[in-house]
Amino acid sequence: MIALVSPPKSSRSSSPFRKTSAGTSPDRGSAASLTERRKAFFAMPIDYIPCRDFSKAGAEEKASTPPAESADLPLDGGTVPASEAGSLTPYLASLYRNRLLSRDEEQFYFRRMNWLKYRASVDRRRLDRRRATTRQMERVEQLLAEATKARDVLVTANLRLVVSIAKNFVDQTWSFDDLVAEGNVVLMKAVEKFNFALGNRFSTYATYAIQRQYFRLSHRGRQYRSRFVIDDDPSRGQIDPGNGDGGCSEAQVGTLATIFSEFLGELEPRERKIVVARFGFDGKAPRTFRDLGDSMGVCKERIRQIQTRALEKLRSMADEAGLEQTVGDWL
Repeated sequence: MIALVSPPKSSRSSSPFRKTSAGTSPDRGSAASLTERRKAFFAMPIDYIPCRDFSKAGAEEKASTPPAESADLPLDGGTVPASEAGSLTPYLASLYRNRLLSRDEEQFYFRRMNWLKYRASVDRRRLDRRRATTRQMERVEQLLAEATKARDVLVTANLRLVVSIAKNFVDQTWSFDDLVAEGNVVLMKAVEKFNFALGNRFSTYATYAIQRQYFRLSHRGRQYRSRFVIDDDPSRGQIDPGNGDGGCSEAQVGTLATIFSEFLGELEPRERKIVVARFGFDGKAPRTFRDLGDSMGVCKERIRQIQTRALEKLRSMADEAGLEQTVGDWL
């Protein structure tokens, strides 16, 4: 049985804001500190990807129950492949200790991270900016701390993706370590912006974001080298032999194919279907506007309009990724 203890009787001497002989309050400093904390607390941005499920019954349970398959698989249960055990740096070897996430696990951690931020945002909006207590603010901060843990799981599980992409972009300006560092920053931002509710795999989204940043860096490096040529550079005045046939190498063609596939994934389903069919990207003979109009139940002019809109989107993506400059430098 819990005993109830009566609080001490109030008196003038027990007031935390009583005046001292110098005319000041010994607790005003803590009050000012709490005020500053409130200002910082309410100014702190809480960004999350909204989801309609968050406001429905059972949202908390869904965001707190990991997939059954992960119960017996620790996140740090990965191993270094025997074929690469002796050739990896300590950093790269450490990445293999963190296993990759399944689709369901990935969805769970993205859901959990964003739901926790959503709850923190909702709870903070209910607080009085002038009277929020330390305990109330700590509850919100605890939700954000749990969201950070979920984010760290997602980032850690995808660090190997950064390494695999960075290997293809090492040049005279950007070392492998520099690219990995840049890629890790992009990866963390991608985790925050990824819309898990669409059901896509994060690796596709992250690959596009990382490659786009690397293309920017490569373009910037080429501009720098073209403006500042060192006199004793042995490569000065020499012609880059390239691949000898004036075209892109197999690796470069593969990179372009991957990027274009990701561009298509950004289009609306109908736009993607028309572009693929019109230009024979599905391996079949290109279809005419009339053929597509008949199969989709619209006039051929409507097909042309949708194709024009889709191509404009693709051009914008290519411009943003700097593909024209990149391919020009390859050739």
